[in-house]
Amino acid sequence: MARILITSAIPYINGIKHLGNLVGSQLPADLFARYMRARGHEVMFICATDEHGTPAELAAAKAGKPVADYCAEMHEVQAEIARGFRLSFDHFGRSSSQRNHQLTQHFAGALDAAGLIQEVSEKQVFSIDDNRFLPDRYITGTCPNCGNTSARGDQCEECTKQLDPTDLINPRSSISGSTNLEVRETKHLYLRQRSLRGKLESWIDSKTDWPILTTSIAKKWLNDGDGLQDRGITRDLHWGIPVKKGDQPWPGMEGKVFYVWFDAPIEYIAGTAEWADAHGLPDAAWERWWRTDKGAADVTYYQFMGKDNVPFHTLSFPATIIGSGEPWKLVDYLKSFNYLNYDGGQFSTSKGRGVFMDQALSILPADYWRWWLLSHAPESADSEFTWENFQISVNKDLADVLGNLVSRVTKFATSKFGSTIPAAGEFGPQETALIADLGSRIKDYAQLMEAMEVRKAANELRAIWVIGNEYLQSAAPWTVVKTDPDRAQAMIRLALNLIRVYAILSRPFIPDAAATMMAAMGSDDWSWPDTISEAMRALPAGHGFAVPENLFRKITDEERADWQQKFSGVRD
Repeated sequence: MARILITSAIPYINGIKHLGNLVGSQLPADLFARYMRARGHEVMFICATDEHGTPAELAAAKAGKPVADYCAEMHEVQAEIARGFRLSFDHFGRSSSQRNHQLTQHFAGALDAAGLIQEVSEKQVFSIDDNRFLPDRYITGTCPNCGNTSARGDQCEECTKQLDPTDLINPRSSISGSTNLEVRETKHLYLRQRSLRGKLESWIDSKTDWPILTTSIAKKWLNDGDGLQDRGITRDLHWGIPVKKGDQPWPGMEGKVFYVWFDAPIEYIAGTAEWADAHGLPDAAWERWWRTDKGAADVTYYQFMGKDNVPFHTLSFPATIIGSGEPWKLVDYLKSFNYLNYDGGQFSTSKGRGVFMDQALSILPADYWRWWLLSHAPESADSEFTWENFQISVNKDLADVLGNLVSRVTKFATSKFGSTIPAAGEFGPQETALIADLGSRIKDYAQLMEAMEVRKAANELRAIWVIGNEYLQSAAPWTVVKTDPDRAQAMIRLALNLIRVYAILSRPFIPDAAATMMAAMGSDDWSWPDTISEAMRALPAGHGFAVPENLFRKITDEERADWQQKFSGVRD
């Protein structure tokens, strides 16, 4: 049994996320966590809400609520939606937790002791009308790189270039819209990332099994002149983690907080500590996942994220870990994803364009979305959600292939042999061939899942469903029962066992449908079918089963057209 630590990029607190956010991190991480648990491994799957920085303050101000209250409410909203999508986090934490306060301040102190923190005087935009400094997202303007007139002070969403607020052309306050701005001097702490370049390069070079997307982004940022720079870790904001060295005040940094990019990834560790606290466990319970001197040396750590998060997770967060000089666990494998686009354009949170997670669950159950998103995951390139493709995939893959098999087998078996698995007959050449084919395909499926080849794994799972249908079409028990009822009983006995095997294999992708299939087979044995010949005999003659409700319904053309229109405009 291996020990597997999994984290997915933590979503911003400022609103409900769209399906592109879901498939870029949390959902594939959940797929992998569920698979690893199915194989008997010990898994710790951590996520959280990212609650600091200007997005939280601006969203709270827009909602007319104190930022702490807004974050508490939105955390529960996001947690409930995660439950709706069956995301199997061991803990869904909060970056505003006291655990994250303590750990962030601890890391800052350790980095300072290692000589990696520098106090820098810098010029920053100050809004005279708002009577405050305007860090990163509090200021918008024209990007000097691509001309986008709505670029933020930290990054341009159009060309993805990282920016400082003073880089913007024609800047204005994001709070009031005021252009009555001036540049004033302020002091901040910087992490001296450039001094860690050699260590970071060696570490990245050692990850020869990383996806090309991850490695190419990491090396581009490492070698680009604008990439690995010393970077500010503090901000002139009210909401955030107060700047301290451990539990001691930091002279000259009064009233400042740590920059969100610095504290957010530390929440992976803090979230695991929150998990231990929630279960009444001592610190040793979470340290065995994160401290290599306390048991984490035998942990394999996987991160999942969209490509826009790769630079921070391959450079800045590792710089924090490595620079501390302490025995913290570094990521072993970083699975990154391209973007999911929406129906000829882009998903847009700001414009409300596309399907958001709460809206998706309001029209169809989670499994429909999980299947389409994972089977179309944007791994090697950007992919696109279209309602036509979604309809085809649901109707053909889920309803016609899997759902139809379960329905046909259970209804026919009940009508001809009653509600227990029939006893007569022996498996013949057709059954033997199916079992052999299944054994080979399940091995391929397992290899793809372990390699986190999400789309290929989905294709292989669908192929496994298809060969079951092909067997039934060829064997035709509904015809054979008329002339050789014993032979038909053997076919149905195999087919009912096949449904249980399908439940086990499908559970990482479509957990609700898998649970329905398993319950219909009157079983709670989720053991992986390592020996397929035994798995196909696991439910013995006389074992009770039931006809489940229809696993998947088809999407009509009218529904598709209605949804396409409904989600093309601006979200309320």
